[in-house]
Amino acid sequence: MSGPAAGTADAATTTDVVCLGESMVTFLPSQPGRLADVPSFGRGIGGAESNVACALAAAGHRAAWVGRVGADGFGDHLVETIASYGVDTSAVRRDPARPTGIYFRTATDRGTDTHEVAYYRAGSAASAMSPSNVPYEELFAGRVLHLSGITAALSADCLALLRDLTAPRPGRPLVSFDVNHRPHLWRGGDADASVLLELARRADLVFVGEDEAEEAWGIVGAEAIRAALPEPAVVVVKRGSAGATVFSGLRPGAGSSNAGGAENAAGAGSSGAGGAEGADTVTAVPALRVDVVAAVGAGDAFAAGFLSATLRGLPVRERVRHGHLMAAAVLTVPGDLTDPPARDHADRLAALDDEAWGRLRLGPGWTAADRAPEEVRTP
Repeated sequence: MSGPAAGTADAATTTDVVCLGESMVTFLPSQPGRLADVPSFGRGIGGAESNVACALAAAGHRAAWVGRVGADGFGDHLVETIASYGVDTSAVRRDPARPTGIYFRTATDRGTDTHEVAYYRAGSAASAMSPSNVPYEELFAGRVLHLSGITAALSADCLALLRDLTAPRPGRPLVSFDVNHRPHLWRGGDADASVLLELARRADLVFVGEDEAEEAWGIVGAEAIRAALPEPAVVVVKRGSAGATVFSGLRPGAGSSNAGGAENAAGAGSSGAGGAEGADTVTAVPALRVDVVAAVGAGDAFAAGFLSATLRGLPVRERVRHGHLMAAAVLTVPGDLTDPPARDHADRLAALDDEAWGRLRLGPGWTAADRAPEEVRTP
């Protein structure tokens, strides 16, 4: 992969990925049950884009998070905690007039009917982000700029910012976009569907769940999703327990003016990508079997694993496998974040043949650095 900074700055000082978005203080329940019945909560942090930055930094990459927090104790906690993962937070802005967002959630999985989330983010410092108050020089300083649809839902100013950042322009880094459809954040109507489709089509690399594409756009199936997103060089369709399907190729009219970056995102190190412009290589990779502790944060971890392997120029299959492995690390802990497996450990697992990969079953503690592949729990 290449980006505008990669060719002009010293590799030792170039940021790999810059992530922009809202991070909040999250309150995790001390026991299962309704929010009304939970007696106490533990404090953590949550935010799709900062989760990606933390996971990438913990995996050894130079990652930065750009956001806006209140001039309050919760803002202090967020910035200090994210920085503790090795993330560059120097471009985070403090807002003296607006608070840091917080939320409470139940212990159940987000996809179940019993899951509850209580957000206190309306009018938050992050919702005031706009093209006029974020540091563009910092956002464009990395090889990759990672965004998500959550930011677009926060306010009209945030949507204007996302539209501006995904617009074609000289020197734009490779844009990675996670659709992250969150219907409860939008302000009514069907605008969210068209906005998310618009933004995704202007990106170079898109992550989208098969379920959210059906919910937001009424599109069913990986091939139909790719047909609706013809411009991005790479579209990663997450299919839950079925795994993920990646469509990679050189696309006409890609949003980035950095054609080399889009080309490398599609095919760097790939054993199959390439060929005529507009022709896709399709790579399907099964998911791992995981003893799930909590599902929150798995999508962000998958994106981080895929981006990490992309930055390293690994073949597409290994990129997806690293996404699955980093997601499995988060799935086997209670919170949104955890230390990923050591790189050599993850590389050994990602290199397994299809039969051995299919036998893996990962549970809590599997990321221990002293575990060889054959010691990972299998049925």
